[in-house]
Amino acid sequence: MGLPTAVIFDVGRVLYDWDPRFLYRRLIDDDRALDAFLRDVVTHDWHFQHDAGRDFADTSAELVALYPDHADLIHAWGPRFLESIGDPMPGMHALVDELHDRGVPLFAITNFSHEFWPPFRAREAAMFDRFRDVVVSGDEKMVKPDPAIYRLALDRFGLAAEDTVFIDDNVANIAGANGVGLIGLHFTGEPKLRQELTRLGLL
Repeated sequence: MGLPTAVIFDVGRVLYDWDPRFLYRRLIDDDRALDAFLRDVVTHDWHFQHDAGRDFADTSAELVALYPDHADLIHAWGPRFLESIGDPMPGMHALVDELHDRGVPLFAITNFSHEFWPPFRAREAAMFDRFRDVVVSGDEKMVKPDPAIYRLALDRFGLAAEDTVFIDDNVANIAGANGVGLIGLHFTGEPKLRQELTRLGLL
């Protein structure tokens, strides 16, 4: 088997830091109340519905019915979602630039809402203009680590799994990628990733 020739990135916590706390610490002053709100109300499981293709209008209405006292905070999630996305992960913008400058085809598969992705993509054009294509889970109504989303991406991107590196911070997503033959790299930071990509001949 030869060296890989293309790279598929995850987005959240690989290319950009993401944490609902970034948004809600601006809206909830008390740390204990903030912790409780993120643990019990605006949970990762609740948000995962957006990644799977559900509309915020529907998920927020359901959550407000359960937690009417938090209606204003819940409603803030949609229009202010981009405030939950932080800066590029340290070193990653430069690493993407280096791969692009070397002519390595770059792609992404992201678990991301179909509603929230377009404004984020527009805001971060300097990063994503280097990518040839991105598969967004909310558009496809399938999420990582479902093998179907990797197969769809490979077909759309015109890539062979054995020639392609997939980078994600979630070990379950790496396992899913490995299961369809991709070369999965678990992201724990730019220094280690740079070493791995260099070993694979991509840097």
